Amino acid sequence: MDNQLKRGLLDVCVLAAIKNEDSYGYRIIKDMKPYLELSESTLYTILKRLEAANMLTVRSIEHEGRLRKYYHITPLGLSRIAEFKADWEEILSIYRFITKEEEA
Repeated sequence: MDNQLKRGLLDVCVLAAIKNEDSYGYRIIKDMKPYLELSESTLYTILKRLEAANMLTVRSIEHEGRLRKYYHITPLGLSRIAEFKADWEEILSIYRFITKEEEA
C-alpha cells in the first residue's frame, strides 16, 4: 500500500478511536487491535502528528503514581473524520473501476 495513503488512513483510525471518549496510548492500541495491528512507536508518531495539526489535544493525569497522557479529539479532528467519510465514496468508486474486469 502507498505509504502516504496508509498514513492518512491510520490518522483517521486513531481519530476515530478517540472520537467518543478521551483515551490513552495503550487503550487506543487495544481498541484498534481487532481491526489492525499498530505498534506503540507508530501510534505515538501519529499522535504527535495529529497534535501538531491541532486535530487532538493532550492532557496528563496521574494514574497509579505515573503520568498518563489522555488524548482528546478537537473540532478539526472531527472534521477530518467527516472529510474521510465523504472521500470514501470516491475511493469506493475508484476501487469498483479498477476491479470491474475481475468481476466479468
